Amino acid sequence: MTAAASFMALLAATGAVPAALADDFAPPAEAPTSALAQFQQKAQSAFEGDALTAPATTAAADGLPEGNTWRYSEFIRAVMGGKVERVRFSKDGSALQLTAVDGRRASVTLPNDPELVDILAKNGVDISVSEGDQQGNYASLFGNLLFPLLAFGGLFFLFRRAQGGEGGGGGFGGMGGGGPMDFGKSKSKFQEVPETGVTFVDVAGVDGAKLELQEVVDFLKNPDKYTALGAKIPKGCLLVGPPGTGKTLLAKAVAGEAGVPFFSCAASEFVEMFVGVGASRVRDLFEKAKSKAPCIVFIDEIDAVGRQRGAGMGGGNDEREQTINQLLTEMDGFEGNTGVIVLAATNRPDVLDSALLRPGRFDRQVTVDLPDVAGRIRILKVHARGKTIGKDVDYDKVARRTPGFSGAALQNLLNEAAILAARRELSEISKEEIADALERIVAGAAKEGAVMSEQKKKLVAYHEAGHAIVGALMPEYDPVTKISIVPRGNAGGLTFFAPSEERLESGLYSRSYLENQMAVAMGGRVAEELIFGAENVTTGASGDFQQVSRTARMMVEQMGFSEKIGQIALKTGGGGSFLGNDAGRAADYSQTTANLVDEEVKTLVETAYRRAKDLVTENIGCLHAVADVLLDKENIDGDEFEKIMLAAKARLYLKEDNESIEVPFKTA
Repeated sequence: MTAAASFMALLAATGAVPAALADDFAPPAEAPTSALAQFQQKAQSAFEGDALTAPATTAAADGLPEGNTWRYSEFIRAVMGGKVERVRFSKDGSALQLTAVDGRRASVTLPNDPELVDILAKNGVDISVSEGDQQGNYASLFGNLLFPLLAFGGLFFLFRRAQGGEGGGGGFGGMGGGGPMDFGKSKSKFQEVPETGVTFVDVAGVDGAKLELQEVVDFLKNPDKYTALGAKIPKGCLLVGPPGTGKTLLAKAVAGEAGVPFFSCAASEFVEMFVGVGASRVRDLFEKAKSKAPCIVFIDEIDAVGRQRGAGMGGGNDEREQTINQLLTEMDGFEGNTGVIVLAATNRPDVLDSALLRPGRFDRQVTVDLPDVAGRIRILKVHARGKTIGKDVDYDKVARRTPGFSGAALQNLLNEAAILAARRELSEISKEEIADALERIVAGAAKEGAVMSEQKKKLVAYHEAGHAIVGALMPEYDPVTKISIVPRGNAGGLTFFAPSEERLESGLYSRSYLENQMAVAMGGRVAEELIFGAENVTTGASGDFQQVSRTARMMVEQMGFSEKIGQIALKTGGGGSFLGNDAGRAADYSQTTANLVDEEVKTLVETAYRRAKDLVTENIGCLHAVADVLLDKENIDGDEFEKIMLAAKARLYLKEDNESIEVPFKTA
């Protein structure tokens, strides 16, 4: 039976087609060939629009399947029949390409058949494996690289965003970029025409430093005047002084006066976590400076990178040492830096490397000290510009009340006074606002709304009056400027003294002055004891005792003011240790000496107590007078205090130590 006849018989048996159709398809026995042709024609017309077409199953005349794709079963039959010459497996083993004996080629999808290779080998089929499609390899390679490329691109984008967000400001006014390759670029600020807004007119109180820097400015403006005499321009000037004295302000004034290109940066900008970045930024800075010569390079807080190499606990820092080595080379190396003047500022000259301080790098060290009285007057007048100052303000008196104040501190003083005047809705700044601002800076803000009992108020008044009377009547001591029983910070009251300008500038204190200072500190406790009784004294003098003990111990251990210890420095006053000045440090003397030191300290403290008690007892009337005014007004200035003392007929203390006065809690 032919395939068509079998197919139609199956349809007729299942009733899948009408009977007439079955009759029409019934093959006559006498003409099988024509019936087959008729079936093929009708089947083609019946299924013409169907998308599902079964693979050809009819074998060719040579017994091989038709088409380019064979079924696995057909492939096995062809192999068993010796009709397959060779096969080539795909790289993953899921398919193969075959070549038949007649030269035809076809592909076969393979199931998981472990016996296939044995069948092929037994039938003499040539077996090979494909190395893969080259195009597929390229696609696979690109797929493997796609994620790393995307990740790198994302990081690059984020880094560009971060660099741009920092300002683009890292560059020299547009000369620096901010891209990822700019790690080694200097972050200095560059001004082709300096517009700092500061000249030497705006700098006061540091005349010596200003004179030396004016020579640098004159050299830049008139170089011929100096070169004709063989003088060379200074390569560097190091500004040294306490914080707030105007070192950075002087550098701005030099830039404003010279009128040459100006580079400014902080030394901390050279330091990075990446090794070599600091040295690279130094090179970049000086390359740009050389291209703009003559010019000025200002490095603020140079001690950040200029510290002594290899110093400190744990050894040196390799990155910082590379940076300072590059800085040394750029300032005075083989090539030199002609026309580039380096200004640097620091308040720690003791930690700088000696190679940085030598002539040829920093030819001049300009000391910017704290201003004296005349300097403070000029500084106050400079900072008073633009402020409405009352006619009652005496700059001389303000300057004398502010010894040890730097230029920045004086500027802050006038600013605080202006804020107080605005708070009080005043049209100008009077001397009261300046005085209140000074007290606020020195002792803290006053607790205006604090409620004190009458007993506590009386106790504080007598305590502060005791300090003031002892200080005023002790010879060679500082004058009283103000007494207050208004609470400030942790203090219930305060007594202000005007320290001597000469002693502050020289740093020299006599033995008598230190002894008087201890007696003044004891004056508060003595007044409490005399008025309220020894059983009613309070802890208000604890801070005074700390001051007295510290002064007495320094006199014995460091200053040679003890007869029993002698002129021996048992301790040094310098700082030092990583954990603190004296932490973990053993004493440099024996226990016997330590006991002797304690005895001498007690002797000095007891002597100060007896002197204070003797003086207050003799001037008890002055004590009551001052305390009464304090209870009434809460504040007494220096002039009013002098009037009270004169009216009470106060007497200076000129006696020697009265050993008959009993010292409470005295140890044998």
